[in-house]
Amino acid sequence: MTVVMGINLLPYFVALMLLSGAGYLTAFEPAQSDALALVFLSAHGYGIFIWQLFFGFHLAVLGYLIFKSGYFPRILGVVMVLAALGYLIDAYGNIVLPDYAETFGLVAGVGAIIGELPFFLWLAIKGVNVERYNERAQQQSR
Repeated sequence: MTVVMGINLLPYFVALMLLSGAGYLTAFEPAQSDALALVFLSAHGYGIFIWQLFFGFHLAVLGYLIFKSGYFPRILGVVMVLAALGYLIDAYGNIVLPDYAETFGLVAGVGAIIGELPFFLWLAIKGVNVERYNERAQQQSR
């Protein structure tokens, strides 16, 4: 997902180059270069949806691992999977039904708040169950 987002930055640079006013751009009329810049900016938006697909699958796997680990409350894994579903619904929904972009964005935002924020707060405030970690480390060393 990081590679996808890194590659997805290229349309921003191309749009910036088209609007820079460089000498080689005189081959285009101003309206043409503006239109091309908008095409590349739109392409970046669709690249974000592709990134969200990867990010959604990442969160689903992370939620499963949180659920199975025993180091965190299982509910954190469940809500993380719900966050993954929010991102996947947003990505697929915007690709298939772009007219409902606001609704899908709301689903992703609510999913992120409900799913990702509790895990972040748990790590920041409570941390990992160190006793459980030490027990498992001792069992594995035997």
